[in-house]
Amino acid sequence: MSEKGELDVTGAKQNTGMWLVKVPKYLSQQWDKALGRGEVGKLRIAKNQGRTEVSFTLNEDLANINDIRGKATSISAPRDHPFLLQNVGGQTLTVFTESSGESQTDEKADSSANEKLSLEGIVVQRAECRPAANESYMKLKRLQIEESSKPVSLTMQLDKAVTTNYKPVANHHYNIVYDKKKKEEGKRARAEKQQVLDMLFSAFEKHQYYNIKDLVDITKQPVIYLKEILREIGIYNFKGPHKSTWELKPEYRHYQNEDKSD
Repeated sequence: MSEKGELDVTGAKQNTGMWLVKVPKYLSQQWDKALGRGEVGKLRIAKNQGRTEVSFTLNEDLANINDIRGKATSISAPRDHPFLLQNVGGQTLTVFTESSGESQTDEKADSSANEKLSLEGIVVQRAECRPAANESYMKLKRLQIEESSKPVSLTMQLDKAVTTNYKPVANHHYNIVYDKKKKEEGKRARAEKQQVLDMLFSAFEKHQYYNIKDLVDITKQPVIYLKEILREIGIYNFKGPHKSTWELKPEYRHYQNEDKSD
């Protein structure tokens, strides 16, 4: 059993040889239909004139094919699948598995502490599982082509009116809020720059720090226009106790009292 941050290399120590096999997509989908740990088929390995021949036969119970909507069809999946054996090609390929621990004594413990990463073995043989080119395979390919050409959404005629509690509205709430906000922004006409500066200096004589919302309420100016002026005379605090607030640059500061932390 491996601890957190460690790797179980039992498979490598036992020199376990693994096969890396590529299978058709439909075959893996048929395997998913198997119940529990049921049998999905039989693997046959034989010698023919000194050559190794491998084939897989799909279980007859898993041969029924469904369409893209999950309905059963009259077409069966090919059952016979000969293997095309390939060399590893000088590569070092390994197989890993990751699983969770069977028990956890502390409910608050880090979940990663119970994860187990194991090296199952080294790939010694590569292969490709191919369907036999028979009538079943041709029918399956024809079905796949027909299914791929069907639209995902279909138009249906309703026999009766839809009776739900949903009613059409002239305008949604979020649209109303957005329009109201845009209308308020439009009412804020730009004042002369000097007039805005006078209002800002007057405000900063009372307090040292302001957020942008308060300054918009004081000056009644558009946010973008107000920020352009503030960048000329002010400093924006990105951190510290007065984060996200504006204050005057040192050369413009002039307060009525000594309490600048107000």
